[in-house]
Amino acid sequence: MKKFPKINKTTPPKRIKYILLCFFGFGLSLASAQSDYQKAIEKHREEYKADFLKDERSPLTAEDLDYLDFYDAKEAYLVTCRFKATKGGEPFDIPTSSGKTKTYAKFGQLSFKINGQKHRLAVYRSLALMNHPLYKDYLFVPFKDATSGNETYGGGRYLDLRMGEFAEGELMLDFNKAYNPYCAFSTGYSCPIPPEENHLSIKIEAGEKNFLKDWH
Repeated sequence: MKKFPKINKTTPPKRIKYILLCFFGFGLSLASAQSDYQKAIEKHREEYKADFLKDERSPLTAEDLDYLDFYDAKEAYLVTCRFKATKGGEPFDIPTSSGKTKTYAKFGQLSFKINGQKHRLAVYRSLALMNHPLYKDYLFVPFKDATSGNETYGGGRYLDLRMGEFAEGELMLDFNKAYNPYCAFSTGYSCPIPPEENHLSIKIEAGEKNFLKDWH
């Protein structure tokens, strides 16, 4: 962080003015960066909503989009993660909400801190998508946290990653982009249930909240 000299009784008036201008400029720069991030998340969420209307299997109509709810974007939930690849991850089945299973392989593990506490999340790769040209680099991070079943969907939420996002063993993970599976909006879908290793003990007050429309 940029340091500024202290102001005391002997500091010349011109010097004081310069120091105050520096502080003011630094504050504007910080506010601008925060504003840019807020705008980026807003854009992401508008694109997320629009995708529902492009998917023929979508559980939502245009009118339903007004019932989507999100936490305010917070940069504290944009975290730097250390990544450790899993060598020879064997395929395994993850149970889904419908009682069926979907096959994944563990791709690696993310380690990060939130509010000074260390946490881990496993990253999975879908075997069904590995040979799909558009999704062959797709990675999946399902998770539950202390908001699940209260402020957020009880079946957990998801994060999507791409292999190209990893750089020198690190990755920026943005919980503000956490989203609900289709099962949060309607029946008739098979949504993977986050494995126990991806249950976080803390509240992740970021990303998508409970759907506001009662469809049960």
